[in-house]
Amino acid sequence: MASRGRKLAGFHNSKFNTRMKIGYIGLGKMGYQMVLRLREKGHEVAAFDVNKDLRTRIEKEKVPVIASLEAFGEILSSPRVLWIMVPHMAVDEVLEKLVEILSAGDIVIDGGNSFYKDSIRRAEMFEARDMHFLDVGVSGGPKGARDGACMMVGGEKEIFDRLEPLFGDLTVFQGYGYIGKAGAGHFAKMIHNGIEYGMMQSLAEGFAVLKKSSFELDLARVAELYNHGSVIASRLVGWLKSGYEQYGQDLESVSGTVGHTGEGEWTVKTAKKFKIHAPVIKGALNFRVKSKRNPSYIGRILSALRNQFGGHSIK
Repeated sequence: MASRGRKLAGFHNSKFNTRMKIGYIGLGKMGYQMVLRLREKGHEVAAFDVNKDLRTRIEKEKVPVIASLEAFGEILSSPRVLWIMVPHMAVDEVLEKLVEILSAGDIVIDGGNSFYKDSIRRAEMFEARDMHFLDVGVSGGPKGARDGACMMVGGEKEIFDRLEPLFGDLTVFQGYGYIGKAGAGHFAKMIHNGIEYGMMQSLAEGFAVLKKSSFELDLARVAELYNHGSVIASRLVGWLKSGYEQYGQDLESVSGTVGHTGEGEWTVKTAKKFKIHAPVIKGALNFRVKSKRNPSYIGRILSALRNQFGGHSIK
Protein backbone atom coordinates (compact mmCIF):
# COMPACT_ATOMS: atom_id res chain seq x y z
CA MET A 1 0.00 0.00 0.00
CA ALA A 2 1.33 3.45 -0.89
CA SER A 3 2.81 5.44 2.01
CA ARG A 4 0.85 8.50 3.11
CA GLY A 5 0.55 10.87 6.00
CA ARG A 6 3.19 11.72 8.55
CA LYS A 7 6.54 13.13 7.65
CA LEU A 8 9.57 10.95 8.23
CA ALA A 9 12.86 12.24 9.53
CA GLY A 10 15.73 13.09 7.20
CA PHE A 11 19.30 11.87 7.61
CA HIS A 12 21.13 11.88 10.93
CA ASN A 13 24.56 13.44 10.53
CA SER A 14 26.27 11.32 13.13
CA LYS A 15 28.87 8.58 12.94
CA PHE A 16 26.99 6.90 15.81
CA ASN A 17 23.54 7.00 14.21
CA THR A 18 23.79 6.59 10.49
CA ARG A 19 20.28 5.46 9.68
CA MET A 20 18.58 7.67 7.13
CA LYS A 21 15.21 8.14 5.53
CA ILE A 22 15.76 8.00 1.79
CA GLY A 23 13.50 8.55 -1.18
CA TYR A 24 14.47 6.16 -3.98
CA ILE A 25 13.43 6.63 -7.63
CA GLY A 26 13.95 3.85 -10.16
CA LEU A 27 13.31 0.18 -9.35
CA GLY A 28 14.92 -1.61 -12.28
CA LYS A 29 17.65 -4.25 -12.03
CA MET A 30 19.99 -2.01 -10.03
CA GLY A 31 17.47 0.02 -8.08
CA TYR A 32 15.47 -2.95 -6.83
CA GLN A 33 18.57 -4.62 -5.41
CA MET A 34 19.92 -1.40 -3.90
CA VAL A 35 16.66 -0.68 -2.11
CA LEU A 36 16.79 -4.13 -0.52
CA ARG A 37 20.36 -3.48 0.62
CA LEU A 38 19.46 -0.08 2.05
CA ARG A 39 16.69 -1.65 4.09
CA GLU A 40 18.99 -4.46 5.21
CA LYS A 41 21.44 -1.84 6.50
CA GLY A 42 18.73 -0.23 8.61
CA HIS A 43 17.73 2.71 6.43
CA GLU A 44 14.10 3.63 5.87
CA VAL A 45 13.26 3.76 2.18
CA ALA A 46 10.25 5.19 0.37
CA ALA A 47 10.37 3.96 -3.23
CA PHE A 48 8.90 5.09 -6.54
CA ASP A 49 8.94 4.03 -10.18
CA VAL A 50 6.72 5.08 -13.06
CA ASN A 51 6.24 1.37 -13.83
CA LYS A 52 3.41 0.01 -11.71
CA ASP A 53 4.66 -3.57 -12.01
CA LEU A 54 8.03 -2.56 -10.55
CA ARG A 55 6.30 -0.74 -7.70
CA THR A 56 4.25 -3.86 -6.99
CA ARG A 57 7.36 -6.04 -7.06
CA ILE A 58 9.19 -4.04 -4.39
CA GLU A 59 6.00 -3.65 -2.38
CA LYS A 60 5.90 -7.44 -2.01
CA GLU A 61 9.20 -7.08 -0.14
CA LYS A 62 7.33 -4.84 2.31
CA VAL A 63 9.14 -1.71 1.13
CA PRO A 64 6.90 1.40 1.37
CA VAL A 65 5.92 2.61 -2.09
CA ILE A 66 4.58 6.02 -3.03
CA ALA A 67 2.24 6.78 -5.91
CA SER A 68 3.95 9.90 -7.28
CA LEU A 69 7.09 12.01 -7.06
CA GLU A 70 5.07 14.78 -5.40
CA ALA A 71 4.56 12.53 -2.39
CA PHE A 72 8.27 12.77 -1.53
CA GLY A 73 7.70 16.40 -0.60
CA GLU A 74 4.97 15.33 1.79
CA ILE A 75 6.45 12.31 3.55
CA LEU A 76 10.12 13.31 3.81
CA SER A 77 11.28 16.00 6.18
CA SER A 78 14.09 18.38 5.22
CA PRO A 79 16.89 17.95 4.64
CA ARG A 80 15.55 15.35 2.23
CA VAL A 81 17.79 12.78 0.54
CA LEU A 82 16.68 11.27 -2.76
CA TRP A 83 18.54 8.74 -4.86
CA ILE A 84 17.64 8.41 -8.54
CA MET A 85 18.53 5.31 -10.54
CA VAL A 86 16.93 5.82 -13.94
CA PRO A 87 18.18 5.66 -17.57
CA HIS A 88 20.25 8.72 -18.51
CA MET A 89 17.59 9.78 -21.05
CA ALA A 90 15.06 10.18 -18.23
CA VAL A 91 17.18 12.04 -15.66
CA ASP A 92 16.34 15.60 -16.74
CA GLU A 93 12.61 14.88 -16.73
CA VAL A 94 12.81 13.49 -13.19
CA LEU A 95 15.00 16.35 -11.91
CA GLU A 96 12.79 19.05 -13.41
CA LYS A 97 9.90 17.64 -11.40
CA LEU A 98 11.93 17.22 -8.23
CA VAL A 99 13.27 20.78 -8.10
CA GLU A 100 9.67 22.00 -7.94
CA ILE A 101 8.92 19.66 -5.04
CA LEU A 102 12.07 19.95 -2.94
CA SER A 103 13.30 22.70 -0.64
CA ALA A 104 16.57 24.51 0.04
CA GLY A 105 19.11 22.15 1.58
CA ASP A 106 17.67 18.99 0.05
CA ILE A 107 20.01 16.53 -1.67
CA VAL A 108 19.58 14.52 -4.86
CA ILE A 109 22.01 11.73 -5.81
CA ASP A 110 22.17 10.50 -9.41
CA GLY A 111 23.50 6.94 -9.31
CA GLY A 112 22.88 6.13 -12.98
CA ASN A 113 25.18 6.30 -15.99
CA SER A 114 24.79 9.97 -16.90
CA PHE A 115 27.15 11.91 -19.17
CA TYR A 116 29.48 13.90 -16.94
CA LYS A 117 28.80 17.25 -18.64
CA ASP A 118 25.10 16.79 -17.97
CA SER A 119 25.94 16.20 -14.31
CA ILE A 120 27.91 19.45 -14.17
CA ARG A 121 24.92 21.31 -15.63
CA ARG A 122 22.51 19.67 -13.22
CA ALA A 123 24.67 20.48 -10.21
CA GLU A 124 24.66 24.14 -11.26
CA MET A 125 20.88 24.07 -11.53
CA PHE A 126 20.58 22.70 -8.01
CA GLU A 127 23.14 25.15 -6.63
CA ALA A 128 21.12 28.05 -8.05
CA ARG A 129 18.17 26.83 -5.96
CA ASP A 130 20.25 26.32 -2.82
CA MET A 131 19.91 22.56 -3.17
CA HIS A 132 22.61 19.90 -3.53
CA PHE A 133 23.43 17.35 -6.23
CA LEU A 134 25.90 14.47 -6.18
CA ASP A 135 26.85 12.39 -9.22
CA VAL A 136 27.75 8.83 -8.28
CA GLY A 137 29.21 6.29 -10.68
CA VAL A 138 28.10 2.83 -9.56
CA SER A 139 29.89 -0.32 -10.70
CA GLY A 140 29.13 -3.93 -9.89
CA GLY A 141 25.87 -4.69 -11.68
CA PRO A 142 22.73 -5.95 -9.91
CA LYS A 143 24.77 -8.33 -7.75
CA GLY A 144 26.96 -5.45 -6.60
CA ALA A 145 23.89 -3.34 -5.90
CA ARG A 146 22.67 -6.09 -3.57
CA ASP A 147 25.93 -7.34 -2.04
CA GLY A 148 28.09 -4.22 -2.18
CA ALA A 149 29.11 -2.07 -5.13
CA CYS A 150 31.94 0.29 -6.06
CA MET A 151 30.99 3.98 -6.04
CA MET A 152 32.77 7.06 -7.37
CA VAL A 153 31.29 10.25 -5.93
CA GLY A 154 31.41 13.74 -7.45
CA GLY A 155 29.98 17.00 -6.14
CA GLU A 156 30.30 19.08 -2.99
CA LYS A 157 32.78 17.54 -0.55
CA GLU A 158 30.77 18.75 2.44
CA ILE A 159 27.68 16.89 1.23
CA PHE A 160 29.73 13.75 0.56
CA ASP A 161 31.09 13.94 4.11
CA ARG A 162 27.57 14.20 5.54
CA LEU A 163 26.39 11.19 3.54
CA GLU A 164 29.56 9.13 3.77
CA PRO A 165 28.01 6.46 6.05
CA LEU A 166 25.38 5.89 3.36
CA PHE A 167 28.03 5.19 0.71
CA GLY A 168 29.82 2.89 3.13
CA ASP A 169 26.66 0.86 3.61
CA LEU A 170 26.12 0.48 -0.15
CA THR A 171 29.64 -0.63 -1.10
CA VAL A 172 32.25 -3.27 -0.45
CA PHE A 173 35.12 -2.55 1.92
CA GLN A 174 37.10 0.43 0.57
CA GLY A 175 34.71 0.45 -2.39
CA TYR A 176 33.73 4.13 -2.38
CA GLY A 177 35.49 7.45 -2.55
CA TYR A 178 35.10 11.15 -3.17
CA ILE A 179 36.54 11.81 -6.65
CA GLY A 180 36.16 15.57 -7.04
CA LYS A 181 33.85 18.41 -8.02
CA ALA A 182 30.53 18.02 -9.83
CA GLY A 183 30.75 15.66 -12.80
CA ALA A 184 33.85 13.84 -11.56
CA GLY A 185 31.96 10.78 -10.33
CA HIS A 186 30.23 10.18 -13.64
CA PHE A 187 33.41 11.01 -15.55
CA ALA A 188 35.31 8.30 -13.65
CA LYS A 189 32.48 5.81 -14.28
CA MET A 190 32.38 6.70 -17.98
CA ILE A 191 36.08 5.90 -18.35
CA HIS A 192 35.59 2.75 -16.25
CA ASN A 193 32.99 1.53 -18.72
CA GLY A 194 35.19 2.37 -21.69
CA ILE A 195 37.99 0.30 -20.15
CA GLU A 196 35.44 -2.46 -19.52
CA TYR A 197 34.61 -2.50 -23.25
CA GLY A 198 38.28 -3.04 -24.10
CA MET A 199 38.85 -5.74 -21.48
CA MET A 200 35.77 -7.66 -22.54
CA GLN A 201 36.75 -7.43 -26.21
CA SER A 202 40.20 -8.81 -25.47
CA LEU A 203 38.76 -11.75 -23.54
CA ALA A 204 36.24 -12.51 -26.25
CA GLU A 205 38.84 -12.44 -29.03
CA GLY A 206 41.26 -14.61 -27.06
CA PHE A 207 38.66 -17.24 -26.23
CA ALA A 208 37.46 -17.28 -29.83
CA VAL A 209 41.02 -18.20 -30.83
CA LEU A 210 41.15 -20.87 -28.10
CA LYS A 211 37.94 -22.41 -29.41
CA LYS A 212 39.21 -22.43 -33.00
CA SER A 213 42.30 -24.45 -32.11
CA SER A 214 42.66 -28.20 -32.70
CA PHE A 215 43.10 -28.96 -28.99
CA GLU A 216 39.37 -29.32 -28.17
CA LEU A 217 39.84 -27.27 -25.05
CA ASP A 218 37.31 -27.09 -22.23
CA LEU A 219 36.91 -23.31 -22.26
CA ALA A 220 35.17 -23.13 -18.88
CA ARG A 221 38.12 -25.00 -17.39
CA VAL A 222 40.60 -22.69 -19.10
CA ALA A 223 38.73 -19.67 -17.72
CA GLU A 224 38.82 -21.23 -14.26
CA LEU A 225 42.58 -21.75 -14.51
CA TYR A 226 43.14 -18.23 -15.77
CA ASN A 227 41.28 -16.99 -12.70
CA HIS A 228 43.57 -18.68 -10.18
CA GLY A 229 46.93 -16.94 -9.88
CA SER A 230 47.31 -15.71 -13.43
CA VAL A 231 48.04 -12.14 -14.46
CA ILE A 232 44.60 -11.80 -16.07
CA ALA A 233 42.62 -13.18 -13.11
CA SER A 234 39.53 -11.00 -12.74
CA ARG A 235 35.81 -10.90 -12.14
CA LEU A 236 35.31 -10.80 -15.91
CA VAL A 237 37.16 -14.09 -16.34
CA GLY A 238 35.03 -15.56 -13.55
CA TRP A 239 31.86 -14.40 -15.28
CA LEU A 240 33.09 -15.88 -18.56
CA LYS A 241 33.51 -19.25 -16.85
CA SER A 242 29.97 -18.97 -15.49
CA GLY A 243 28.65 -18.06 -18.93
CA TYR A 244 30.21 -21.15 -20.49
CA GLU A 245 28.82 -23.33 -17.71
CA GLN A 246 25.34 -21.88 -18.15
CA TYR A 247 25.08 -21.70 -21.94
CA GLY A 248 27.58 -24.28 -23.16
CA GLN A 249 30.85 -23.94 -25.03
CA ASP A 250 29.23 -23.06 -28.37
CA LEU A 251 26.94 -20.42 -26.79
CA GLU A 252 24.33 -21.38 -29.37
CA SER A 253 21.44 -19.78 -27.47
CA VAL A 254 23.31 -16.48 -27.06
CA SER A 255 23.07 -13.65 -29.57
CA GLY A 256 26.15 -12.77 -31.58
CA THR A 257 24.88 -9.20 -31.74
CA VAL A 258 26.20 -7.19 -28.80
CA GLY A 259 24.22 -4.48 -27.04
CA HIS A 260 25.91 -1.22 -26.11
CA THR A 261 24.93 1.84 -24.11
CA GLY A 262 26.26 5.39 -24.15
CA GLU A 263 29.32 5.09 -21.94
CA GLY A 264 31.68 3.49 -24.46
CA GLU A 265 30.77 6.04 -27.12
CA TRP A 266 31.12 8.90 -24.63
CA THR A 267 34.57 7.64 -23.69
CA VAL A 268 35.71 7.46 -27.32
CA LYS A 269 34.41 10.96 -28.09
CA THR A 270 35.98 12.39 -24.94
CA ALA A 271 39.34 10.79 -25.72
CA LYS A 272 39.20 12.31 -29.20
CA LYS A 273 38.38 15.72 -27.73
CA PHE A 274 41.35 15.40 -25.36
CA LYS A 275 43.54 14.26 -28.29
CA ILE A 276 44.14 10.91 -26.60
CA HIS A 277 44.68 7.92 -28.91
CA ALA A 278 42.35 5.14 -27.66
CA PRO A 279 42.30 2.46 -30.38
CA VAL A 280 41.39 -0.44 -28.06
CA ILE A 281 38.27 1.18 -26.65
CA LYS A 282 37.30 2.60 -30.04
CA GLY A 283 37.74 -0.79 -31.66
CA ALA A 284 35.64 -2.48 -28.99
CA LEU A 285 32.85 0.06 -29.51
CA ASN A 286 33.00 -0.31 -33.30
CA PHE A 287 32.80 -4.08 -32.97
CA ARG A 288 29.56 -3.80 -30.99
CA VAL A 289 28.05 -1.37 -33.46
CA LYS A 290 28.96 -3.57 -36.45
CA SER A 291 27.80 -6.76 -34.69
CA LYS A 292 24.21 -5.83 -35.47
CA ARG A 293 24.92 -6.65 -39.12
CA ASN A 294 27.69 -9.18 -38.50
CA PRO A 295 26.94 -11.43 -35.51
CA SER A 296 29.78 -13.76 -34.53
CA TYR A 297 31.12 -16.12 -31.87
CA ILE A 298 33.09 -13.21 -30.39
CA GLY A 299 29.79 -11.37 -30.13
CA ARG A 300 28.25 -14.34 -28.34
CA ILE A 301 31.01 -14.26 -25.74
CA LEU A 302 30.46 -10.54 -25.18
CA SER A 303 26.69 -11.02 -24.88
CA ALA A 304 27.20 -13.86 -22.41
CA LEU A 305 29.51 -11.68 -20.32
CA ARG A 306 27.02 -8.80 -20.31
CA ASN A 307 24.35 -11.22 -19.16
CA GLN A 308 26.46 -12.58 -16.32
CA PHE A 309 27.43 -9.28 -14.69
CA GLY A 310 24.60 -7.01 -15.76
CA GLY A 311 21.62 -9.25 -16.31
CA HIS A 312 21.37 -8.11 -19.95
CA SER A 313 19.37 -10.21 -22.39
CA ILE A 314 21.21 -12.91 -24.33
CA LYS A 315 18.82 -12.56 -27.28
